[in-house]
Amino acid sequence: MQPVVIEGGHVIDAATGLDGNFDVLVRHGLVEAIEAPGAFRSAGDVRRVDASGKWVMPGCVDLHVHLREPGEEWKETVQTGAEAAVLGGYTAICCMPNTKPANDSAEITRYILEKARAAGAARVLPIGAVSMERKGKNLAPYSELAKAGCVAFSDDGDPVADAGLMRRALEWCLMLGLPIACHEEDRNLSCGGCMNESPLSLRMGLKGFPGVAEDVMIARDIELARFTKGKVHICHVSTARGVDLIRRAKNDGIEITCEVAPHHLLLNEESVVGYDTNCKMMPPLKASEDVKGLFAGLADGTIDAIASDHAPHDRDSKQVEFSRATVGILGLQTSLPLAVEMCLAGAISRTRMVDLLCSGPARAFGLPYGTLRPGSAADVVVLDPRREWLFSEESIRSKSKNSPFLGRKLVGATQHVFVGGKQVVADGGLVADLLK
Repeated sequence: MQPVVIEGGHVIDAATGLDGNFDVLVRHGLVEAIEAPGAFRSAGDVRRVDASGKWVMPGCVDLHVHLREPGEEWKETVQTGAEAAVLGGYTAICCMPNTKPANDSAEITRYILEKARAAGAARVLPIGAVSMERKGKNLAPYSELAKAGCVAFSDDGDPVADAGLMRRALEWCLMLGLPIACHEEDRNLSCGGCMNESPLSLRMGLKGFPGVAEDVMIARDIELARFTKGKVHICHVSTARGVDLIRRAKNDGIEITCEVAPHHLLLNEESVVGYDTNCKMMPPLKASEDVKGLFAGLADGTIDAIASDHAPHDRDSKQVEFSRATVGILGLQTSLPLAVEMCLAGAISRTRMVDLLCSGPARAFGLPYGTLRPGSAADVVVLDPRREWLFSEESIRSKSKNSPFLGRKLVGATQHVFVGGKQVVADGGLVADLLK
């Protein structure tokens, strides 16, 4: 690959504390150097990318993505998901194991990785199942899955209800140095609820899902992590109480990290009025008091990452009664611009935004990404932070179109994206499309 100089941009890297005007030299797939503007002006045989007026940041890392392949390729494939990822500024995505069959064997892990290599877009990092077939009965073969390339374990989509199995899983994963990503839901409390339990759910005639169903499972897994010394990662935390529990656990020195999804920050239970099934997700949208608690967790560092929880679904499974509709929304192409929106509104700082999207997720799973530190992989995003664009079905790369943000004017657009020094997005479009 020809060396590249990304020049004239404002470089932001939370991992190294960079926040200013610098030029970036990329060579042999790595970030070779970051210097003052003009430092590489005399460099020969390089391709120059003009980043004037743009932000230059590490590629975003998503800890929570559903790619649906194998088994539900009409909803999404590894290729379409990986392409949507880079268009959204994500250069590494961790895919959940709730495929059909579940990713509970090295064979399935290798299949996903082969599909990702063929796609040639974002890095795809498989997450293995906690239990065989994700049924919560028998442990999956963690050593085999880790050797094949899994970076964490989860039964996401379902909780690990058996505390004894969760204990053994944490002890095994402690030996491997890998985290368990937990879907926190006590189904004896959630009882199939489809929206937040509140006076609004009563008025709408919908079965409620009380926030305590999430909180009690977070508390259980905190105590199991305390006992085993294993590492838990709390997926899509959505309650103020959950944030408080995690904050206290961190203060106690427990190995725990967590993520929040953009929709839990920017929407609340009032979004469900009108019975829009694109606003049905798991955990459900919460009350405004919970949203305030989530933002408090962003501000004080309790929350480690913003994760998309990208969950593509076909139209037929959404165009039904609210109680019967599938849960989840798209997120790979909206998470970064929604974070930029929060940043420009003053809800989070620019550096904190990059930490939540890049270095924070990488730290949570121990991944060697999310930074522009010299010698690191050249996963780089050039972002226009002021460019407005309409999120429409035509702009969606995913096979599915389920999003409550359809028709919304977003701010912040990826202009150029590099993965391992290879340019995959140029001038806002996929390089693969430009070459056709």
